[in-house]
Amino acid sequence: MGRVLGIDACKAGWIGIALGDGDLSAYFATRIGELVADADDDGAVGVVAVDMPIGLPDRGRRRADVLARQAVGRRWPSVFMTPVRAALEADDHPSAAEANRRLAGEGISRQAFALKEKLLQVDHWVRGTPHRVVEVHPEVCFAELAGAPLTSRKSTWAGARRRGGLLAGAGIVLPADLGPAGERAAVDDVLDAAVAAWTALRVADGRARPLPDPPETFSDGVECAIWV
Repeated sequence: MGRVLGIDACKAGWIGIALGDGDLSAYFATRIGELVADADDDGAVGVVAVDMPIGLPDRGRRRADVLARQAVGRRWPSVFMTPVRAALEADDHPSAAEANRRLAGEGISRQAFALKEKLLQVDHWVRGTPHRVVEVHPEVCFAELAGAPLTSRKSTWAGARRRGGLLAGAGIVLPADLGPAGERAAVDDVLDAAVAAWTALRVADGRARPLPDPPETFSDGVECAIWV
């Protein structure tokens, strides 16, 4: 199947975990395009799975987000509702919240608005990349891997150990030394990127499924689904 890449946003930029031919490699970059290019330099990447919304709604909620919340049970607050495009193009949070209330019937949190730069960065990058790119949500991926929604938050010791154990059981053993990526990304960012890579493997071999099926498409023309 070749190499696949799972990507998660972290405070300093982006963390990536690449899998292929029994090897695991970690990458860090401040921009997503740079990270994917670095991974490609070590061997062509076929599928890229990104923990960031792909396909921005014009109004209302994305079905992908609604279905993802259903899939993670009590961990549903970890799935935020993707703001409408007009909200993400607003200059400040009050303007964004007003636009989202008008077009989606609800405001947006400051936390969601703070993702604006990375959301729009992915929105721009995905249109020009030759890679197959899919959206994932780590909590949905871990629920699929475990066979049931997880109960512990990923930021806790119990939650991190549980997620690391699930990955190891799937053959993804994260080494202690991840180089610069391990220095720049938090523990939960690494775990999220690794489970995104696990889903990328499933996409590559045809086992993954989209939520919803078939995906939605908005005015941006980009297929919108969270893959699991």
